[in-house]
Amino acid sequence: MVKIRLKRMGAKKKPFYRIVVADSRSPRDGRFIEELGYYDPLKDPAVVSINEERALEWLKKGVQISDTAKALLKKAGVLKTAPVEGQ
Repeated sequence: MVKIRLKRMGAKKKPFYRIVVADSRSPRDGRFIEELGYYDPLKDPAVVSINEERALEWLKKGVQISDTAKALLKKAGVLKTAPVEGQ
């Protein structure tokens, strides 16, 4: 199963996340299929940048979304334009 989820990066106590499309069996920080954007919670306000076009294509293919990634997609306004079935 393919999911949109976060990949943690950055140094200890300084998290930085990439929003990626990955196989659900791969480790959290392991291999991924495509990078869709990033999330930096340490900035004030937090920075969310997502390639909306690519995210919508993956959503049309029926990928699952983790809870945190779903919240970030809503914050970026991606889920407003795409009706997601079964989510």
